[in-house]
Amino acid sequence: MSPLPVDAAPPPLRLIAPSLPRRMACWLYEGVLLFGVVFIAGYLFSALTQTRHALDNRHAQQAFLFVVLGIYFTWFWHKGQTLAMKTWHIRVVDRRGEPLTQARALWRYVLSWSWFLPPLVLREWLQLPALEVLVLLGGWIAVWALLARFHPERQFWHDAWAGTRLVDSRTLPMRVAP
Repeated sequence: MSPLPVDAAPPPLRLIAPSLPRRMACWLYEGVLLFGVVFIAGYLFSALTQTRHALDNRHAQQAFLFVVLGIYFTWFWHKGQTLAMKTWHIRVVDRRGEPLTQARALWRYVLSWSWFLPPLVLREWLQLPALEVLVLLGGWIAVWALLARFHPERQFWHDAWAGTRLVDSRTLPMRVAP
């Protein structure tokens, strides 16, 4: 067999999705790490606004945390992975396997709220108590995660809609920064 010519194109990149249990373990670990991010951001908000009671400025604080989390995820997804994703060898890329633009990472952040938004909308619509919302939320998260099994490439649906995908970072070639 003769070696490939120097100008030959490399073989197409095979993007392998991590297993669902591994992605969900990463998701839970991300939640643990976000506790610190939300704690510090909430403390900063309370200190800057001189909020003395948790329900004062509640909607402004929720909007602030939405923006802080958006910055956090957009920044790290644009770089390829969060700390939790790095720990579980998961990387987020676009459909071709390229790093995300900040706009695509932001769009993925907005669409990723599909993990939580349907039960929260139902809570407001039906005025459900907190315990029922937690049960509904847990059920929805399980359903949303399992729906990935129906995607042809085993991706979460919000990733498909955002034009992104989660891949096993150990299968990607090393990229050298310019």
